[in-house]
Amino acid sequence: MSTAREQEWIVVRGIGSVSGLGGTTEEIMASYTSGKTAFISLPHLGTDLPVAPLSFSAEAQLKALLQENATYATLDRSVQLAILASRQAVAQAGWQMEDEIPVGVNIGSSRGATGLFEHHFSEFLQNPEQRLSPGVSPSTTLGNVASWVANDVQARGPMISHSVTCSTALQAFANGLAWLRSGMAKRFLVGGSEAPLTPFTLAQMKSIGIYSKYAAQDLPCRPLNKESNTFVLGEGAAVFALEIMNRAEMEQAGLTEVMVVEAVGMGYERSPSKTGITSEGHHFQLAMRDALRQAKLTPSEMDAIVLHAPGTKAGDAAELYAIEQIFGTKRPAFCTNKQQIGHTLGASGALSADLAVRLLQGLRPGYLNCISGTFLRPLSKLLINAAGFGGNAASLILSKIII
Repeated sequence: MSTAREQEWIVVRGIGSVSGLGGTTEEIMASYTSGKTAFISLPHLGTDLPVAPLSFSAEAQLKALLQENATYATLDRSVQLAILASRQAVAQAGWQMEDEIPVGVNIGSSRGATGLFEHHFSEFLQNPEQRLSPGVSPSTTLGNVASWVANDVQARGPMISHSVTCSTALQAFANGLAWLRSGMAKRFLVGGSEAPLTPFTLAQMKSIGIYSKYAAQDLPCRPLNKESNTFVLGEGAAVFALEIMNRAEMEQAGLTEVMVVEAVGMGYERSPSKTGITSEGHHFQLAMRDALRQAKLTPSEMDAIVLHAPGTKAGDAAELYAIEQIFGTKRPAFCTNKQQIGHTLGASGALSADLAVRLLQGLRPGYLNCISGTFLRPLSKLLINAAGFGGNAASLILSKIII
């Protein structure tokens, strides 16, 4: 006679995050509370562009990592950031890699080894007859991100790198969720990393006509701004240590309040545009409905939404329209971190999820972050959106549970 399976949750055991907000929990919380922005001016092809690099302290942590292992200095910056964030997540989770529990890794990037690829290609153009270093090919593949993380933290489970443009990190959550719920894994590292502050990548963003005209000191990224495009590029990484646990395991671990992954919804819409954006935001609508359906929740149960909203008129308007179709006139509060760190492409969904967890833990950020509405009740369920080129979108639901 079969018995009902004991209820299990996908628990966030640890988070690692490095960006313009900082490289430690204390610094990141202080940045959110104060509303401090990370923007600086970067000379690019005769103009000064606002960008959001790592904070000074996060950059110092990265330099210490490279000094620790000379091989790491040969890796792309996106890979280095992923390693740094993954170490933090594993340490916070308290996972001992010598345990017999394999850890899977799924960390993606929209652009991958951007800086290193541009560097090697520039050298090739200058002297195409010269033989390339044999390290060029393996060091510029997208697979570097997850494989080097697995190597560094000594993970022994499945290892996945992927790119789904700016939805990459949330789709890593979806993959981790599937592995954990299927019973094929017990623990998974998921997230995204991006280091796109390179000449060619900046030129690409400028060519689309979305880059902000505002100076670095003048709040250059302004989500939901209807007057002009205010897209600003940033860099960073965020990684989550997920573990499937039942109540007894959580009690044994001494957990009294946990953040859990309820669902990840997916949406895709065909579009004549190369960027995959339509005014109705059908991909957003599909993703949000899918997430709510999976979690068996209604729109009214969402306490806040962490927006994708990268500061582009078309994209922001499409997301806002999609939210109105799902939530009607009773919209929850809107939050974002892009006014502080810009758009980090493939890492942005993970950095948005990091903000969501901190909100669930009690963070009440400065005026920059909650750009519409107020928190009408204690937060327990949040929706996080992400969308990318090609017409894809993903929506993640995180909840707080008291044990």
